[in-house]
Amino acid sequence: MRSELIAVLIAVSDGHPMVLTLDGGTRLPSGPLESRQRSLQTGMRRWVERQTGHALGHIEQLYTFADAPHDDHHDPERTIMISYLALTRIGAQSEGWRDWYRYFPWEDQTAPEGRGFVERIGARLHDWARHGPAMQRDQRLTRIAITFGLDGATWDDELALQRYELLWEAGLVPEAARDTPVPQDTSFVPGVPMTGDHRRILATGMARLRAKIRYRPVIFELMPETFTLLALQKTVEAVAGRPMHKQNFRRLIAQQNLVEETAAFATDTPGRPARLYRFRRDVIGARRVAGSTLPLARP
Repeated sequence: MRSELIAVLIAVSDGHPMVLTLDGGTRLPSGPLESRQRSLQTGMRRWVERQTGHALGHIEQLYTFADAPHDDHHDPERTIMISYLALTRIGAQSEGWRDWYRYFPWEDQTAPEGRGFVERIGARLHDWARHGPAMQRDQRLTRIAITFGLDGATWDDELALQRYELLWEAGLVPEAARDTPVPQDTSFVPGVPMTGDHRRILATGMARLRAKIRYRPVIFELMPETFTLLALQKTVEAVAGRPMHKQNFRRLIAQQNLVEETAAFATDTPGRPARLYRFRRDVIGARRVAGSTLPLARP
């Protein structure tokens, strides 16, 4: 049994959530745990800095995957994959950053394209359920409705991992072919595949971050030192993949007293110059300050 450390580094650039990747966007930064490393976090930092040149700030353990090998003939040894989530900003070293919606285009519910993907995927999944075992049909249809917000159910942005795993189970993503043979004429749903379980791990990081922004002010770690309220809203929308009501969003930010005005204005915005804000220093110092549910608007 061997251990592998995998990093999910997230940033937001120009309103797009980005993930740091290697090998043309096919895998996440990763490497084996070495006996000389003092801790898992130390090993994670060294691998990321060695492979990407990107120094890590605050990181947290995401999940530990201990699945059986996908191909017993080529790799019979079980691998323990220990993943970490880190929020950062894209600096001078920008190579390797990819929009995370290129891997999960259906997750972007701020755009008509994303909602269209859900409708088409839902049709494929319904077909899978109807042609499956009769005793599983109702259960599958219920899972599809809840997971993808269909048939009267509400879209839940935190179910990113469950959506990907359901597509895997239905054989609609290329990675599923490693576990179960699929017909040669199978057409997979849109989305760029990744090596091994890396897309699954990325979905886990996406779900974790979407959950965290509801109850902790972690979004400031993705923002520059000063920002407009519109830029803040766009960043939260980019991560959540959901549109928000502008006035409700600003009212909530004001009620929580998360930000404070600066004396400066943004000069690169159309129309009237927009006031620049910054997160309150005591909020930044107290990461565990509670937040409220974001004012998400249904598409």
